Amino acid sequence: MQVHEYSFVIEATPAEIWGAMHPPRKPLPPGEIQIIEHGPVRIEILHPGDEHGDGLVRHCYFRVPRYLMSRGIGQSWEWVTDVRPNESSRYDAVGKPLWSKAQGFHRFEDLGDGRTRVHFRETYHVFNPVMRVLLERRVHRFLSKDNDRLVKAGIEGALQASRARAARDTAPST
Repeated sequence: MQVHEYSFVIEATPAEIWGAMHPPRKPLPPGEIQIIEHGPVRIEILHPGDEHGDGLVRHCYFRVPRYLMSRGIGQSWEWVTDVRPNESSRYDAVGKPLWSKAQGFHRFEDLGDGRTRVHFRETYHVFNPVMRVLLERRVHRFLSKDNDRLVKAGIEGALQASRARAARDTAPST
C-alpha cells in the first residue's frame, strides 16, 4: 500500500473553505448530472449526497501513465463519507486501469487570524499482487505528483468564485 500525505495553509477560515467547496446546489433536470472540470480532471457527480455532501458519489477521469494502455486516462468511482462540516471528510474509491482501491481524508485545522491548514492523506492499494509489486509505487507516484498543487488550486479557485458571488450578491443594484 502507498501513502501520500501533505498539508498547506490557505488564507480563509475552515467555514469559508467548506462553504466554497460545498456551494448551494442548483436543482438539475431529471437525468442530468453536475460536471466539474479542473485542468485534466473531470468529475461527474452521480449523487450529491445529503446537504453536507455525505454520501456523495462521483465518477472521476484523470491522467495515468500511458504504459497502462488506457490512452492515458484513468477512472475512479468514489463515495464520500464521515463528513463533519467545516472539519473533515473521507472518500473511498475503486479505480482503473490498474484495478485499485484508494482512501482519502482531508481535515481543516483552524490557525486563527483567518487562516487554515488543510491536511490531506491518501492511501492507494493495487488488487493484483503481481501488478502491485511491478507498478503500484510507480503509478501512485504519477497520480500523486500533481495532487498537492491541484488540490490547493482547486480550493483557492472555489474560494475566489465564492467570494466573487458574495460580492456580487451584496453589491447595491443600480
